[in-house]
Amino acid sequence: MRIKLLKPVCAMDVKDWLTGEATRLGFDVCRVTTADQNWNQPLHDWLAADHHGSMRWMEEHKERRASPRQLWSEARSVIMLGMNYGPESDPLVNLARTERASISVYAQGRDYHDVIKGKLKQLAQQLAKRSGQAVKVFVDTAPLMEKPLAQAAGLGWQGKHSVLVSRDFGNWLFLGVIMTTLELPPDAPETDHCGSCSRCLDVCPTAAFPAPYVLDSRRCISYLTIEHKGPIARDLRPLMGNRIYGCDDCLAVCPWNKFALAGREAKLQARDDLKAPALAALLQLDDAAFRRHFSASPIKRSGRNRFIRNVLIAAGNAAPAQRAGLFHAALPHLDDPDPVVRGAAIWALARLDPVASSRLKEQRLPYETDSDVRDEWRATAYEPFATIRPHPEPVEGRGR
Repeated sequence: MRIKLLKPVCAMDVKDWLTGEATRLGFDVCRVTTADQNWNQPLHDWLAADHHGSMRWMEEHKERRASPRQLWSEARSVIMLGMNYGPESDPLVNLARTERASISVYAQGRDYHDVIKGKLKQLAQQLAKRSGQAVKVFVDTAPLMEKPLAQAAGLGWQGKHSVLVSRDFGNWLFLGVIMTTLELPPDAPETDHCGSCSRCLDVCPTAAFPAPYVLDSRRCISYLTIEHKGPIARDLRPLMGNRIYGCDDCLAVCPWNKFALAGREAKLQARDDLKAPALAALLQLDDAAFRRHFSASPIKRSGRNRFIRNVLIAAGNAAPAQRAGLFHAALPHLDDPDPVVRGAAIWALARLDPVASSRLKEQRLPYETDSDVRDEWRATAYEPFATIRPHPEPVEGRGR
């Protein structure tokens, strides 16, 4: 959008107004960088190593993703906004409650895309009216490198786990972007403050970091539970524990969280029914019930089948005391129309009750027509449960 301006404006005055208005709308930080940034080589190296897994759109739009100017040639400034979504308590506590699901902090409330985009549009429209310049808004949906842009604007730095870390908000910032043809005074970039710390790398359940600052998505639980559509590799399933949507381990152990506050945006507050939902109850969701239950949640984006696949894997990792009940909850999914769900059910049942699973194998394998599901049946055997590594002591934050 572009608005006709009647008189010249001072860029510094506009920036001061922008910061104040962003705060009024609920953003916790607002900084500016130039649109001539470029990350072509790091992105090329990451893609060449195939660390993006099945996220082929990363490669398809790599030229546009490497620089904001490639996305919009007229852009002069990039306004980076952050909204704190810090949790009220340690998100790793639920990992020990194996009969219940662990859902990433960011997905326990309303879909942040909708919440932030509405506020970004308000701010951008006012900016366009005030400056007479064109604006565009983005929330994690365009080929933009939001985290490097946020570092260039001074919001924080990309830690060794590749997530943005803020000295004020720890690991808990949602990012929004406004690009504009208005040339605004840029802020100083943030420097790296990780030092020799490697807690985020050491805690990763699946060893998804081949090196500091490098994430191999193919081993990342967030990628596996949200982006990956097919069966999850058998060697990774026991390591996933009860994480059914995302993973907060590397974020939660960061020492910089000691400065973090709980988020203040009401729409992003965690729903009580998503803080630690029972796996057995989630396994009862058909497609219609799934859509109703997660109608305003980012979890809806994954779809019911992928979600149930994750819940079945979590059920297969349950402690002995919960296995009997979860076996009966998982059993109906042997008849699921989706072969990925059926395959996950086979794996879970074999973990929950190897003897009963063996009998089911004799009954059902001869009649299974899907080759991948037949392979799941053939692979069923008792597997020793993965040892759950104790997490470091949680880092206490202010205002918790």
